Amino acid sequence: MTEHDEKHLAKLRTHWKRHAAFPSMAKLCETVGLSSTSSVFALVGRLVEAGYLERVDGRIAPTRKFFARPLLSPVRAGQPQPASQEEPEVLTIDDYLIDDPNRTSLHKVRGDSMKDAGILEGDLVVVEHHTPTKPGDIVVAWADNELTVKTLLLDPQSRYYLQPANSAYKPIFPATSLEVMGVVIGVVRKTRR
Repeated sequence: MTEHDEKHLAKLRTHWKRHAAFPSMAKLCETVGLSSTSSVFALVGRLVEAGYLERVDGRIAPTRKFFARPLLSPVRAGQPQPASQEEPEVLTIDDYLIDDPNRTSLHKVRGDSMKDAGILEGDLVVVEHHTPTKPGDIVVAWADNELTVKTLLLDPQSRYYLQPANSAYKPIFPATSLEVMGVVIGVVRKTRR
């Protein structure tokens, strides 16, 4: 793919982020900055061939590769290291975090009861439903008809309860019901807003 194609792809990604759709071929000229529809058709052909777009029912649609980002060399949190000169692979957040999209949901965290587990207010927790749970799993659960995220544990009488990861909060021993909605399999945090 040429440098110009990469610039056009960047404009298409920006348009998709704003509109969640692509305009007609005639409007694509304006979107990507090309002067003729024949140039747009040629660009689309190259992007289809490269795997970024596909044709569906006479229209163009993004592929998974369209949403992928480069996965660059590992970065140390200690001493700096030389950067890798290898060609980066590409990866989507879904590829990394989600095994089964039909059993996965996202929940925005409110509160600080799980801060010592690294789950902070405003984070998104990735929750996998219909998966076996075990004591020690961080779960999203209904406890006495209230939804919460906590660590699932067993007390000495083999009763399940929910443990916060912040000493300012007490464990939750449900009085009437405890239903695990799913297991937290990941956390997404935006560090700059």
